[in-house]
Amino acid sequence: MLRSIRKQAWICVKRQSPQRRWQQSLATAAVATVGRDTHSLSGRLTSLVDHSTPGAQNDDQNIRQIFDSQKFWREFSQPSGNQELRRWTGLFQNRYLVDGHGFRAFAETTLEKAKKQVSKILNISTLQGYKNIARDLDTLSDLLCRVIDLCDFVRATYSNPEVRPTHSDIEIRAAATSAYVMMFEYMNVLNTTTGLYDQLKKALEMPEVVQSWSEEEKITAQILMRDFAKSAIDLPPAQRKRFVDSSSEINRLGSEFVDNLRPEKNKVSFPNAAMKGLDPWLAKQLAPYTRWGKTVLVGRGIETASRSVHNEDVRRELYVTNRRVARDQIDRLEQLLKLRAEIASLSGFPSFAHMTLGDKMAKSPESVDKFLQALHRKNKGRAEQEYSELLQLKQHDRLRAGKANAQLNAWDKDYYASQQSTQAPSRTRHPDSLSAYFSLGTVMQGLSRLFSRLYGLRLVPRPPMPGETWDEEVRRLDVMDENEGHVAVVYCDLFKRGLKNPNPAHFTLRCSRHISREEIAETQSSRGSHHDTIEALTDGMASTVTSTGELYQLPTIALICDFARPSWEDRTPPLLSFREVQTLFHEMGHALHSFVGRTSMQNVSGTRCATDLAELPSVLMEHFATAPEVLALFARHWATDAPLPPALLQTTVALHTHHEASDIETQIVLAALDQVYHSPLALPSSSWSSSWSSSAAAAAPFDTTKLYHDVVARYASIPEPPESNWQGLFGHLFGYGATYYAYLFDRAIAGRIWKEVFQRGNQGAVSSEAGGRFREELLRWGGSRDGWACVAGVLGDERLAEGGEKAMERVGEWGVHD
Repeated sequence: MLRSIRKQAWICVKRQSPQRRWQQSLATAAVATVGRDTHSLSGRLTSLVDHSTPGAQNDDQNIRQIFDSQKFWREFSQPSGNQELRRWTGLFQNRYLVDGHGFRAFAETTLEKAKKQVSKILNISTLQGYKNIARDLDTLSDLLCRVIDLCDFVRATYSNPEVRPTHSDIEIRAAATSAYVMMFEYMNVLNTTTGLYDQLKKALEMPEVVQSWSEEEKITAQILMRDFAKSAIDLPPAQRKRFVDSSSEINRLGSEFVDNLRPEKNKVSFPNAAMKGLDPWLAKQLAPYTRWGKTVLVGRGIETASRSVHNEDVRRELYVTNRRVARDQIDRLEQLLKLRAEIASLSGFPSFAHMTLGDKMAKSPESVDKFLQALHRKNKGRAEQEYSELLQLKQHDRLRAGKANAQLNAWDKDYYASQQSTQAPSRTRHPDSLSAYFSLGTVMQGLSRLFSRLYGLRLVPRPPMPGETWDEEVRRLDVMDENEGHVAVVYCDLFKRGLKNPNPAHFTLRCSRHISREEIAETQSSRGSHHDTIEALTDGMASTVTSTGELYQLPTIALICDFARPSWEDRTPPLLSFREVQTLFHEMGHALHSFVGRTSMQNVSGTRCATDLAELPSVLMEHFATAPEVLALFARHWATDAPLPPALLQTTVALHTHHEASDIETQIVLAALDQVYHSPLALPSSSWSSSWSSSAAAAAPFDTTKLYHDVVARYASIPEPPESNWQGLFGHLFGYGATYYAYLFDRAIAGRIWKEVFQRGNQGAVSSEAGGRFREELLRWGGSRDGWACVAGVLGDERLAEGGEKAMERVGEWGVHD
């Protein structure tokens, strides 16, 4: 029920009525704390008028310099100001986290606050108490999340398995893990505390209580009740214990499944004569292992070789080797899926997919199936055309070798796609062909300029306090709204580093939340060793006082990428490939959702919305990364200041999207597989039948390999070799169970919004009118408004507002076009 949500944050349109201002001294203290704290490309690459203030112009230059110049960054980030105050600064300005020992103190102090909050909720007996219960439960959830989410980030930051950690690294990760476990165990206790459920249920049964709630409070209460239902809290004790035990076993199996995502064989060898065409770079790397007339391939080299080796028999063996796992990995997966089906059945749902999708935009597995089928029909012709081009290349090769024509096989796709790419102009074949126009600083500058034009937001560099960041290369940016002032903090950890996890990510360290006057009054009398009331309420992390005198904790975000760290010696700034620019835009789209979606309740803040809406802002941002009018804001050669040539951009984009339809087909297969695995077929002796199987087949043993090949046969243009059991490498089955379709779904919606909203009018993608519409109809709501209502509002299409199977099918009919 009070689980920590691993996504990002949203904003709410509904503001509280203005109330009387607090005592002037409190407001002053808060302010003091914050102070610490498909058109022609060439025709649209035009200059845009800069309406920013002189101060904004200085920030605009600084944001480029802090990322592009190490010398400037070191001067900018030099300590200054009151040294007595600076000694108290901890990680993220959290006053507890001045060293590794602080994680325990942070967790213990927060745990004590949480226990008091639980006692308060359990003892509610008055009408006013029940009117406050939604906010009280949200405050409790915030207390848990502020420890769990922050510590989870620290654990991930120090978790690269390929790097040996230092003693200090081990201590910090262990301290964060200990705090995480402490709070997570308490959260599990709360999830079995029927008193919280009983109190909320009682409140929902009182009409005068529900009528008094804002929309945010109603939605938060509904979310919490659904979470209680999913945790089977109202089951008899024996069934409840079975549910809890099965849930724990699912987590264990899931972790083991993810830890064993590797092929059964990790090494293969072939005679050197069979390896003609092997990529020269790979051949050079393999030289020490090539002896006695044999080439030995290990790990990722197996997949890489399959893209370049001419011999088709070798390619087939490489393909199968890379897509076959050990039997025990399949056993883990099947046991995990069966247990998920069991807990869904215990909770009264037909399947795990039904249980999971009830609070998503899709609502049901049947709706997801409608979407996938419609998308498949829309995409099929384009995919067949792409495969036809590859088949022509294969037939040409066979004709030259005097062999008969043959079909295109699964192990041919990557090989001939690679051959096809070599026909592109040399400047666009390489991933770094545009990098001279994309220094990291200019890209960040461009993002700030784009946000300013669309949403009235600027990214403003701030020197970090000593101990505020976890590495000297981490930059702090404050997000400034032209009307509301300081609205968020973003920590940018963008360079490759030792223990750092290499996967790009957006972490919400703390969500937006309104801190009530009641909380303030309670804290004023018991702030302990904290400097002031605001610090006691926020742990010293970012907060703000609104124009109406209300106190809000601010969204605090960590943006993680794995860009190559420059040497800085020749003054060449860090340069990004086109793919890396897209990655940065994508992750900043998540961040945008977090710092625009500032709701008064953290359960619906920012990216804490339906899973199948959460990727929409980030996917939409990828479109901006290819728009000429957006690139005109920043894309210039780092040394000559020459603008990016339109023709080079156009050719590069075409190359990157050349096999888009076949890639979409692969994603459709995976999304459909995810649905089938989480259907009633996973139940013992299931009598359920669907378009996938008859009742008799459904009663057969649950065989994930057979189901995998059935799904491939239905949706894929090219069959899989019978030896493949690739599902054992599909790690997202654990983390995204029954929701893998969401990425395709959001890509389809993003493409529609891009076309209908951001490509209309003279200004195109930098239109403030289009940005305002997207902000007002979707971004600012976070999870406090139905996703279909948000999408319908942005597109101006009320037919979508009710959602359902027809709306899902319609989105599929739009197709996916990047």
